[in-house]
Amino acid sequence: MAAVLTGLMRDTGASAGLVYLLVPGDRMLRLVLLSGVPREVAAPWVRIPVDAPIPVADAIRERTYVWLGGRQEIAHRYPKIGMVLPYDFLLAAAPIADSAIVWGGVVLLWPVSHPPQLDARERESLDAHCRLSARLLRRAADQDPPPPHPTAPLVVHPVRPSEADPALAAAALDLTERLPVGCCALDLDGRITFINTAAAELVNAGAADLLGSRPWEALLWLNDPAFEDRYRAAIVTRRPTSFTVVRGQAASLHFELYPDATGISVLISPREEPPGEETTRGEEGAASGEAPAPAVHAPPPPPAEPVGTAAVYQLMHLAASLSEAAGVHDVVELVADQIVPAFGPDGLVLMNVDEGRLRIIGHRGYSEEFVERYDGKPVTAPVTDAQVLATGVPVFFPTYEDLVDAHPHAPRYEGRNAWAFLPLIASGRPVGSLILSYERPRPFPSAERALLTSLAGLIAQALARARLYDSEHSLARSLQTALLPHGLAPMPGIDVAARYLPAGHGMDIGGDFYDLIRATPTTVVAVIGDVQGHNTTAAALMGQVRTAVHAHATAGTSPGDILARTNRLLDDLDADRFTSCLIAEFDLAHDRLRLATAGHPPPLLRRADGSAEVLEVPPGLLLGIAPDVAYDTVELPWEPGSVLALYTDGLVEAPGLDIGTSMADLAERLSVSRARDLDRVADELTLHVKHGAHRTDDVALLLVRRRSPES
Repeated sequence: MAAVLTGLMRDTGASAGLVYLLVPGDRMLRLVLLSGVPREVAAPWVRIPVDAPIPVADAIRERTYVWLGGRQEIAHRYPKIGMVLPYDFLLAAAPIADSAIVWGGVVLLWPVSHPPQLDARERESLDAHCRLSARLLRRAADQDPPPPHPTAPLVVHPVRPSEADPALAAAALDLTERLPVGCCALDLDGRITFINTAAAELVNAGAADLLGSRPWEALLWLNDPAFEDRYRAAIVTRRPTSFTVVRGQAASLHFELYPDATGISVLISPREEPPGEETTRGEEGAASGEAPAPAVHAPPPPPAEPVGTAAVYQLMHLAASLSEAAGVHDVVELVADQIVPAFGPDGLVLMNVDEGRLRIIGHRGYSEEFVERYDGKPVTAPVTDAQVLATGVPVFFPTYEDLVDAHPHAPRYEGRNAWAFLPLIASGRPVGSLILSYERPRPFPSAERALLTSLAGLIAQALARARLYDSEHSLARSLQTALLPHGLAPMPGIDVAARYLPAGHGMDIGGDFYDLIRATPTTVVAVIGDVQGHNTTAAALMGQVRTAVHAHATAGTSPGDILARTNRLLDDLDADRFTSCLIAEFDLAHDRLRLATAGHPPPLLRRADGSAEVLEVPPGLLLGIAPDVAYDTVELPWEPGSVLALYTDGLVEAPGLDIGTSMADLAERLSVSRARDLDRVADELTLHVKHGAHRTDDVALLLVRRRSPES
């Protein structure tokens, strides 16, 4: 797949490419391949919930192609992306899917010099890549055992030309040494891979000290975020840019950045303009019509390394993401999957206060055995993660020796030599603690300490909201589960199968319900419905509707009258909610079927010969809208061997799909199913929502089959 991605970028002229795969058993997308941009730029999107408002997630959910034609469209449709990458570029996202399964998605970036749309050849290359990747993933999934997903994205470097002739390389080196201007090369991560003597003299540092480091980290007078931001802009947009640094009494320096697929070439030259004068507009500004970049006045050297632009952008993105997180699981996933790649720690432990103890609810970079040994410590324990909760003050240990001096018996995890212990305090109350650990000693300058403290405050607020949400959600789910039938009792003359699939992770509780009622020795009534809303009120009303239908059905009432009487009950309850409902009565003695509906999706009927259709039932008004409504009952023959399928709209509704087409497709799947066991049929009809990425609503399905006399 890495080779396929490289070929796709070559064929389409894309400057960057990212490939995501759906994590088996989890509604998450994981970044597995990355080319053309550093890991740091992609860090906020290493793991993405499939229901997140992100281009690749939208492409996967809707099985469609997403195109963004520049910064303005990105900021309008996906503001969180525009927040972290406020640069001008084009973006396309497409799903990697076959006829049965969505495997993942691909994202491509182009500079704005590319035409405003992909041409036919580029679209075909993108489609071909997705088809080929789907075949490769299908082949991998069929292996026994299938290969594991990578735990970190694989960086795919562009294909370089063959090694240069040594004589030519020496001549090029001589050329750079003779130039009257400074020049250096940065790789995609911003690290210096080459610097000539003139450049080293201009920045007043030794070349050996600069190689392998980032300029804004190695040179204290470059600590203003402008340099790093210009580097990020050049990498993402693939457009030249420039800025000038004014260094007080020292000569001002002008930096010109020229990016390509392998890194950035930087030219450095002295400037004589007086302090405060703006630079000449760089090529990026000239091309986009932007105002020229102002000169950067270098402040006095700080006592330690500052926090860079990327960290500020990451903090803004995490804040926006946490504001949308629903339950504790969402918060844990966001914190664990964004902080580690974006903020630099090698390990993370997130703890929650539960009945006077610290419970580990998430971790990265540690073995399961190690963290389990410290789960459940009392909040009064004489350890740092508990003590910071009592004081509310973060504690930082730049080295292992600092940790041992404070806590001689502190546990040591190999490869950890610096720690930040951050209390999580929300509205003055402790909710947990966050431990970040680092492989190398770390000075924790004041700016970084302030950033991490702000980070802890955001997490604490999100965790407090999430705990409240989970409590309410658990109550609603328990209520709904208690009200749904725990099993369908065997009925003479019919076979039944049912499926109930809650909506995807992070969604609210629904009001979907179904039931099968033995009305008389020869009559069975099936009901399916959906109460408006997603909360405890909807679940409670669902129970009342189901009870009312059950009572009227056992009294021998026709389907239309059952709906009319239930509707009057809802009016008496003043529920202020609407309910769709469909009633099917099976008369086994006379081989007939009677149906009535209150605004519910129509049922499907598969006859004994295998043909299937969507049944046309007079669409009655939803329950709960008006008090006195009559519902028509229609009668059909009920042949031995025929199957009736009742379902809720979650089975056929998805963004971008016509519901009529979806119902016809469902009827087609019912028709072509060759499974004799009705449970297998139910599994086949729900497969696309069980393993798909687009489901945002609960799904209920009830299948009823009339047995043949010989069976």
